Amino acid sequence: MRCSIYDALKKYSRRHAARFHMPGHKANRRHFPFFKDAALDITELSFSDCLENPDGIIASAERDIAEILGAEKSFILTDGSSCGIYAMLYAVKRRGGKVVISRNSHKSVYNACAVLGIEPYILKGNELNGVLLPPAAAEIEDAFKKERDICAALITSPDYYGNISDYQSIRKVCTRYGKLFLVDGAHGAYLRFDPDSAGAYAGEYADAWVDGAHKTLPALTQGALLNVREKSLVPDLKEGLDAFRTTSPSYPIMASVEYGVKYLAEKGAALIDTLKRELSLMKMRLKKRGILYYEEGRTLQFSVDFGGMGISPYLAQEELEKRGVFAEMNDGRYLLFYLSPLTKPFWLWRLEHGIRRIVKMRSLRNTYESKPEYVNGLKKFSYLTALTFAKERVPLSEAAGRICARNAGVTPPCFPVVVAGEQITEQAVAALAAAKHTFGTDGGIEVIRIGVGK
Repeated sequence: MRCSIYDALKKYSRRHAARFHMPGHKANRRHFPFFKDAALDITELSFSDCLENPDGIIASAERDIAEILGAEKSFILTDGSSCGIYAMLYAVKRRGGKVVISRNSHKSVYNACAVLGIEPYILKGNELNGVLLPPAAAEIEDAFKKERDICAALITSPDYYGNISDYQSIRKVCTRYGKLFLVDGAHGAYLRFDPDSAGAYAGEYADAWVDGAHKTLPALTQGALLNVREKSLVPDLKEGLDAFRTTSPSYPIMASVEYGVKYLAEKGAALIDTLKRELSLMKMRLKKRGILYYEEGRTLQFSVDFGGMGISPYLAQEELEKRGVFAEMNDGRYLLFYLSPLTKPFWLWRLEHGIRRIVKMRSLRNTYESKPEYVNGLKKFSYLTALTFAKERVPLSEAAGRICARNAGVTPPCFPVVVAGEQITEQAVAALAAAKHTFGTDGGIEVIRIGVGK
């Protein structure tokens, strides 16, 4: 397997060069001993190309990646999927004033709308067993009919729980109305390499989409990809990336993204098949024992419904961590375990036995405290308008009934519980108060100041 970026980094590291360039650690093993691969961490040099306008090893890597993913053009990102979200919305902002998004869109979608002056048309979505579902094509079509200045639909799919949108139907609706179809596919990069997941990969239908390489490919954290099928978007996407991404990209991250795509192109099908088989068998065994889990997900994510079994997911998480098993997310009901093609089957055995032991523990029975349900607040102002009002910060305990001035939510999964312009509900306050990690609640929550204009 030829990896243009990594091969160049490795070749340079063997030269033991006098490094009169950034970064400041200089690959000095005496003073920087804990990072043995620091020699691969370089900046733009005569041989290493430039991510802002690549024409060498980075350009070669991006061409290869685009061919593998079925894209017209692929851009390597070292700022995570969020940078790709900003660039996609930047590229479409001149085409209309609004974008259809799902309620459970990542905070970066809302933030990009705020920065770029795009009004989000938020589809509330249905809920199944405590999980928000992706919007249906009919809901998106209704939005297009109601709001003529919508320029695109930006859908989050797959989501954290493995729900995948009906891409084919949404594609037809977007084509019928002449709207762009964008996808935040951060959780689904591996699906391109799953031969049994036809129609599940965003790149088969979207005009532009983001792959969070580091989430499900063998790539370093913050490694991601912005891909495009609609050729006319390429110049504006480039312009958007120039505005938002770092001018000091990590070469190890770039190298890992190229490696991750090419490695799964070679070995992904076999790895995914083995893991899916083992995961399916584990689910069958657990189900026979009466253990509940979210069954609607179509990806490798596995969410155990401890709340549904009357067990506190927080106590379950503590017990699993004592056994060396660490989950990705605890949402107050489900404990979510995030798999990738590189997950070892033996780890599934450890997970299964840990879950079985927890369910048998008498001390954990009836320890679940019902998770507050999400209740969308009544919309009082448009999102962009709400951001312009004078605001004040109030304690969460005093926020119910006030109008939200800045989004606040739970992280992960990093989507808002309350959106600017909505009246804050008691349920939203309870959900934020119960969450271990949140955004937008530092020292209280920001609300519109009553009696004060813009």
